[in-house]
Amino acid sequence: MSFKFFDKLSQDFSDLLNDQREYNVVIEVDKEENMKSFTAHSVVLRYRSSYFDKELENVTTNENLIKTIIKPNISARIFEIILKKIPICHGQNKMSFKFFDKLSQDFSDLLNDQREYNVVIEVDKEENMKSFTAHSVVLRYRSSYFDKELENVTTNENLIKTIIKPNISARIFEIILKYIYGGIVDIENSDTKTLYELMVNANELELEELSVKLESYLIESKSSWLRTHFSLVYRSIFDSNEFKGLKKFYNDIITKLPNLIFESEDFTSLQETALISILQRDDLKVEEIKIWDYVIKWGIAQNPTLPTNSEEWSKENFEALKITLQRCLPLIRYFHIPDEDIWEKVKPYKKILEKQLWNDLIQRHMSPNKPVKSIILPTRTFSTPKLPSGVNESFSTIINNGEHVAELSSWIDRKSTTYSLSNIPYEFQLILRGSRDGFRPKTFWKMCNGRAGTIVLAKVAGTDEIVGGYNPLAWNNSTNNTYIGTNDSFIFSLKNGNIQKSILSRVINRSRALIYHNSNDQNTDGPWFGDYEFILQSKVFDFTQDKLCQCRSGPNYENPIRTTYEKFSIIDYEVFKIIKNIKNSNIEMK
Repeated sequence: MSFKFFDKLSQDFSDLLNDQREYNVVIEVDKEENMKSFTAHSVVLRYRSSYFDKELENVTTNENLIKTIIKPNISARIFEIILKKIPICHGQNKMSFKFFDKLSQDFSDLLNDQREYNVVIEVDKEENMKSFTAHSVVLRYRSSYFDKELENVTTNENLIKTIIKPNISARIFEIILKYIYGGIVDIENSDTKTLYELMVNANELELEELSVKLESYLIESKSSWLRTHFSLVYRSIFDSNEFKGLKKFYNDIITKLPNLIFESEDFTSLQETALISILQRDDLKVEEIKIWDYVIKWGIAQNPTLPTNSEEWSKENFEALKITLQRCLPLIRYFHIPDEDIWEKVKPYKKILEKQLWNDLIQRHMSPNKPVKSIILPTRTFSTPKLPSGVNESFSTIINNGEHVAELSSWIDRKSTTYSLSNIPYEFQLILRGSRDGFRPKTFWKMCNGRAGTIVLAKVAGTDEIVGGYNPLAWNNSTNNTYIGTNDSFIFSLKNGNIQKSILSRVINRSRALIYHNSNDQNTDGPWFGDYEFILQSKVFDFTQDKLCQCRSGPNYENPIRTTYEKFSIIDYEVFKIIKNIKNSNIEMK
């Protein structure tokens, strides 16, 4: 997939025609009183015309380093049209001859030309540092940043200007230069983090067209990655006047799904000002005691030398944490935290609180109607705004609430025929959705712990395949890589799109029906049926990012549920608790 920005490329180089700052060619056309001179740039002429490329080789420069080409046989009117390649009027109809592909290719070729470059750009750091050559006339008209930068850089004895950008990686800058010269950005083999970095750097270099396009693409197509990497992205855009789309995307999530932020893998790297802006919100939909827990977690992460066990902390340790959190602590709504949580979770850190606040909390517990001296912040109101693009609160993003549910319900009850749509005995209660709650393996074990009778569904990336498994037992996140036995689990793939037939595979080795992972492995391993018969796994803590999920043939289930054993990533997954309907009353399956 490629982004093409030909209109902007064409306009930029059309504007370049009128620039008098760096022209180095004069072309005289027509005869006598009709003779007219045009200024141009040799690097442009060479790559737009093989004729001028040869002609410029044979013309010498004057004392001002200007070359003059004389063409008396071409009229000034015709040559102006050729030089500009502007819209041509034909009768009553206006026609615009656009040669965008050729224009793009010509300037892409120019990028590799070493004959007339006059700018060197050094990017990246130390052993990764790389130099790129470029042409000032191109840089000026494609980036207002480079236009200003080139004004402030002096030339060396060879008339070369050097710009140093150590904060941009060579890999990213190579893509940016190709955009500047050719108007094309190929994202086919770029991972999402690269596209994010490209957006940030394009914004820095004032390439608004590219930055805005990438921002829209990330929101529309990579929303799950944006949610998983909230802290990484949010701290980059928080203090910027740009990225309005991303700011709206994240503000909606902060309001509706704050756990995606607090549970993101890089939450503790969130900048203080961004954390404060979140804590100031009255519509933060999360329990106040959990907010306290997250704030303490963030503060401790900023002080890595603190002892692991807070009971071993010295007075200096508590003072260090208090200083770190001095701007966050006043934003906690302490008087809306239940008393039992105050004693269990706040009291161990009471030394970081103001003495008056702690005394008031005790007094409020003992005499609820007696006034206190501390400021009582209002309780947070739980609003329900519209979710950002990509967050779907429908029944399912993967299956339909008809045939799929009927088929799965029949398998649960070991029926030889599928239930009719009017006679489905179960309801599917959503517990977890990757595109809503995040794709970290740890999230699965946290949100599904203790839940019995669950269906796991996953949509395979790049195909119509829907795969999954049923676990009649309760998930348990406190075991030690233990095989779990049951006769009633099964794995499956569902008919969908090009997949014409569902596949059911029941457990045949009950002692190895599932694996429950220990706390360390829960960082990378999600639900695991059999040995490798159906597993969700990721070494980068996101099931959508690396291809480590598997559905293989094995000794524990009847047959494989995919026709290939290739590993895959997913685009979404869901976990449903199965609820039994009896006389219109919902009774949980045991």
